[in-house]
This record gives sequence, structure tokens and C-alpha cells, in this order.
Amino acid sequence: MAGFRSLARQVRDPRCDLALRRYSLRKCLERFAPYGHRATWAHLCARHGIGPEDRSPDPVRLVAALEELEEARAVWLAYEESFADRRKQEKSAGLRRPGHVDDWHRRTWGGHGVARCPSPAAHPPQPLAEVLRRLIGALERGPGRTCPVCRGSQLVWRQDLRQAPWSGPLCRDCGILVPPPALTPEAVTAARRAARHRLVPVA
Repeated sequence: MAGFRSLARQVRDPRCDLALRRYSLRKCLERFAPYGHRATWAHLCARHGIGPEDRSPDPVRLVAALEELEEARAVWLAYEESFADRRKQEKSAGLRRPGHVDDWHRRTWGGHGVARCPSPAAHPPQPLAEVLRRLIGALERGPGRTCPVCRGSQLVWRQDLRQAPWSGPLCRDCGILVPPPALTPEAVTAARRAARHRLVPVA
């Protein structure tokens, strides 16, 4: 099975036909897709002017979309490296049990769905790398009362989603499922309360 870097080379290779280059970009999303596969694809298409069903897109646009994805992946890989170093130091110091943030990180290893968007049509407009920097910064600072990506306060708990995580606080302003460790207990409680007072359609 081809890895992310091998697929990225195919996206850039002018000797490959456009259909294969597009296919390779889609396959990259099986290795790294912060919003989930469908929402990340919708985001890249919207930001770079690619028709979601266009089998022969402009190669310049394809490469630009790939570059955005690669930048975001570099941000996430640097975070995972620092996370692994920290956990190694903590274990050496006798702290064997992971904390709340660490438990969430274990379920998102690889960065797939780290800022999942249940609806492909609703995702942050910022570049992926910027979204991940904001999210990582919030996790490192400690929990807050608003969405760490857009600072929106319209959080509502979503239950029985189609993909993991199966439930969580949805930001109705930017569309991401906010990692619970990025929110205070009061904010999570408020999101659950909001879910009881309004019917939220499942995407």
C-alpha cells in the first residue's frame, strides 16, 4: 500500500494523467484528513477551485491543494513528535497513566478526523495548518469555554454520529467537533443542555 509521500509524488508527477493525479490526492486523504475524508476533500476543493467530481482538474490547483494538505500534516506530525517525547519523559518520571488530553490523542493518532466535521458542507474556511495550530495551541493552554478554532460559542452536543468520535460538542459556527479536552466542564455541560433544547439533524 502506497504511503502519503509516495502518493504525493504521483500528484506532482506531470507524466501521470490527470485522473491518476486526482485519484492519488484522494488517496492521500486516507492517510491524513483532519476533518475526515469527505469534509477534507470538500474543503480542499472549495479553497482551490477544484470541482469535486472533476476527473481532469487543473494540475496547478491539484498541487496547491496537496501543498495545503502537506503543510497541515507537517504541523500534526510535529505535534505527535512532541507528544511522544513528553509521554516518554513522564513515564521515566513514574507517571504511567495518561491524562484526559492524552486519552483523546491516542484515539486520533495519525491526525485522521482530529477536527472532524460531520457535515462535509460545513468546515472552517482557514487553511488546514492554521486550524490545527489553533487546535493544538488550545490543547496545550488548557480548556476554554469556546471553540478553539473560531472562538464561536454556539456549541451543541451531537449524539450517534456516523463515524468515530460517535458523539461530541459540535461548533455550529465552523462545523468541527471540538475535542472535549479543549473545553471546560461547564462548556461541555452547556453543549449537552443545548442539545436537549433543540433538534439537531444528523449529517
